[in-house]
Amino acid sequence: MSAGGAAPDSEAPHLDFAGTTPYEDYVQADVLTHLQHPRSDEPGEMVFLVTTQVMELWFTVIVHEWETAAAALRRGELPVAMAALKRSAWELESLNASWKPIAHLTPAQFNAYRSALGEGSGFQSAMYRRMEFLLGDKSASMLVPHRGAPRVHAELEKALAEPSLYDEVLRLLARRGYAIPAEVLEREPTARYEAHPDVEEAWARVYAGDQDGELVRLGEALTEVGELVWRWRNDHLVATRRAMGSKVGTGGSAGVAWLEKRARKNVFPELWGARSRV
Repeated sequence: MSAGGAAPDSEAPHLDFAGTTPYEDYVQADVLTHLQHPRSDEPGEMVFLVTTQVMELWFTVIVHEWETAAAALRRGELPVAMAALKRSAWELESLNASWKPIAHLTPAQFNAYRSALGEGSGFQSAMYRRMEFLLGDKSASMLVPHRGAPRVHAELEKALAEPSLYDEVLRLLARRGYAIPAEVLEREPTARYEAHPDVEEAWARVYAGDQDGELVRLGEALTEVGELVWRWRNDHLVATRRAMGSKVGTGGSAGVAWLEKRARKNVFPELWGARSRV
């Protein structure tokens, strides 16, 4: 019995903690919710800032999944790799949905706080760059903006030098007896991946086989990822076109023209070409 004579409520949550709550200790919500420092008085800037920070968190999760998948493929653990790829597809869906709060800004609404961004631009995101590197879209020049941040630069340098997720996929195909050319398997890992007709032929052979086979399912999981990355790039393009038309982008990029070029590129290109040969 309690001092007042009433029995304690066994269903009531525990409310009294000596320090911060266990939830706070795990999630670090107080840190996350105090990372917003708008540079203007425009209410829309807060939405833009939080949305961008949410995107960075999704980039981090997706990088984790693709690194997990690449490591599993290297070990020949295809079920582990498939599980990570499938999780990343759901995460990409959530990442792409992050455009919704800012996708319908009018030019005047965006311009009201655009100057607060200064030279800041999404292409400077280190975690997004790691995503691109894992997809095989590598460029040493993209490390240059991060020279002033030693830890970030070192992480990007490491990611640049490591085989991409797609490199590990093609090595797996080679181990399974598919004719992946030596120049593809032994290519310089810091170089951007370029499509090869023999790789397309290998995927065509995979897709002509058992439709329930694990390699077809791997190809479909990668295709899903590739499609969602393409949708991300196109959603970025449309949101930018609506907000600022053909103006020069922040950070000195070509803005819409640069995004249009990016949107035309396929991730895992031979997976798309092989479909015409099955």
